[in-house]
Amino acid sequence: MTLVQLEYLIAVDTYRHFATAAENCFVTQPTLSMQLQKLEEELGVQLFDRSRVPVRPTEVGKEIIAQARVVLSESKKIQELVQNQKKELSGELRIGVIPTLAPYLMPLFITSFLEKYPQVRVVAQELLTNEIVEKLNHELLDVGLLVTPLENKSIKELPLFYEAFMVYVNPKHALVKQKDVSPTELLPDDLWVLNEGHCFRSQVLNICNRGGKIGNSESNNFDYKSGSLETLKRIVETQHGITLLPELSVLEMTEDKKQLVRPFREPQPLREVSLVVHKSFLKKKLIEALQKEIVAALPESIRTRKKQQVIGVS
Repeated sequence: MTLVQLEYLIAVDTYRHFATAAENCFVTQPTLSMQLQKLEEELGVQLFDRSRVPVRPTEVGKEIIAQARVVLSESKKIQELVQNQKKELSGELRIGVIPTLAPYLMPLFITSFLEKYPQVRVVAQELLTNEIVEKLNHELLDVGLLVTPLENKSIKELPLFYEAFMVYVNPKHALVKQKDVSPTELLPDDLWVLNEGHCFRSQVLNICNRGGKIGNSESNNFDYKSGSLETLKRIVETQHGITLLPELSVLEMTEDKKQLVRPFREPQPLREVSLVVHKSFLKKKLIEALQKEIVAALPESIRTRKKQQVIGVS
């Protein structure tokens, strides 16, 4: 039994397809299949049910794969011990970022991070929360940038900052005349929200205490499903109603757009933004450096804000 064979084993479990697993392991499919066959012969068990599509591990295969993940994780700690002795950070850092954070947070820190650590290669993806957690569990990501708390026992949350929700109002809407807004003033027929699957949608509905019920009665002939906050902003500007935005998204707005933004009255509803890692995560120094760089890049008003009324994500 070799570490390479265990890597192939985990790859097939992750991708549930031999060809895709081989491609991601940078070997040919015959090579990968041959090594797994040797492993099965050595262990005297069948690890995968190859008659099913997608391929799935057998019951004993599931137990062996779980242990293989532990073995590989422990072996990588040896490499990390060596890496930690070096003065300069290097290597690859794979980051998953939710869409309601990526366009507003990434530009604040990524340039300075890369300049400070030129030997680090950052690979970032925009993904939904459940996708980030799944990829962390399968070791396809090193760290996630998302909204917490998630109450998931497989991951560890490292809170970074607390960001306020802001109300974005159509120029003709009655709320535009107010300096701030109460959640009770947000009517469901006025509210534009993201598609299901976005944690931001769940938080908006929690703020408004509307469950899953929303609508736009002023415009029954226009029903728009969006995965983009920028699109919702344009709909509010050109159609009617309101939407909620994260505080960071307001920073780069032009002054005329900022005239349509209203804060909530105190206590302001906040979202907790965290770095999220697997409970047995590696690359600790890289992630610590990322954490410091993100916090340093934040506006002081956000960086120094204390935890108050955090809105749940479910």
